[in-house]
Amino acid sequence: MLYSFLADLVVVLHFAFIVFVVGGAVLVYFKRKLIWLHVPCALWGAWIEFSGWLCPLTPLENWLRQRANEVGYSESFVAHYLMPIIYPSGLTSNVQIALGLIVVFVNVVMYLWIVRRWRAERKTHP
Repeated sequence: MLYSFLADLVVVLHFAFIVFVVGGAVLVYFKRKLIWLHVPCALWGAWIEFSGWLCPLTPLENWLRQRANEVGYSESFVAHYLMPIIYPSGLTSNVQIALGLIVVFVNVVMYLWIVRRWRAERKTHP
């Protein structure tokens, strides 16, 4: 029971990490110091998608599921939990590259917007 709960907790944390990777720049706008956490997380998330590697949280979840006598899975977290929702046919390397590009694009756009806002604030509040 404990291992099953911990595996579910890893899934929640993994999903929260993905949300932070994609949209964390919004939080950076309000709390500037988060930039030091968000940028490495966003780079890691993009790298995982570009390289086709598995995030270390995926094997951890599988290990916990096996300890709970549940079935693990061999694909990535994104392929197992998110791809069936977004792309029911499955995960390909092209889709992973597209997801990585989305992460980079969203974050570059958000950071450009944030820098412009910060500069505008500096001009109005010297």
